[in-house]
Amino acid sequence: METGRLETFADGVFAIAATLLIIDVTADAPGGALGLAVLHAWPEYAAYAVSFVTIGIMWINHHICMRQIGAVDRTFMTINLLLLMCIAFVPFPTRLIAEHFHDDGLRAAAVTYGATMTATAVCFGSFWFYAARGDRLIAKNADPRVITGISRSYLPGAPIYGAATLVSIWAPKVGVALFAAIAVFYLIESSLFGNAAEEAA
Repeated sequence: METGRLETFADGVFAIAATLLIIDVTADAPGGALGLAVLHAWPEYAAYAVSFVTIGIMWINHHICMRQIGAVDRTFMTINLLLLMCIAFVPFPTRLIAEHFHDDGLRAAAVTYGATMTATAVCFGSFWFYAARGDRLIAKNADPRVITGISRSYLPGAPIYGAATLVSIWAPKVGVALFAAIAVFYLIESSLFGNAAEEAA
């Protein structure tokens, strides 16, 4: 089966998930109080930025992976569907963190966000390693160095998010800071790896 339709569907889900993030960013206040309300809404901006960058990185990585895949089967499509389901869910815990950053609900919000990102990382790893194991779905002209590099980069994803989620149980704000740090790390890592992959190709 060709990869084109799968990529088109995935691109649509990524785009919708990223767009939905901004819908929940609000600053409601009457008249002259609006300026202060805009300033006080900074947790919403931060949550939006972290999640948008995270979804963007996942879109880039999904694109890089699909460039290495020559064909898909039903199992791979099912795994991809589960991955997209997780990604489409990201706006929900993002909104929870933005709404409860200053109250006692932050712990539940942070754990929900962490669980979502951990599940997404597990699905992403399954998505890639199912295709790469034994070169099951890998294109014949794919560079082995790129395949090895992608595999190595996906190994720490779920453990890192899982650890940050556990931290969120005891220190929610620290956990949220870790999620932001992970997004920055993957932004840098994705840029560096992407350049290396293009050079290898």
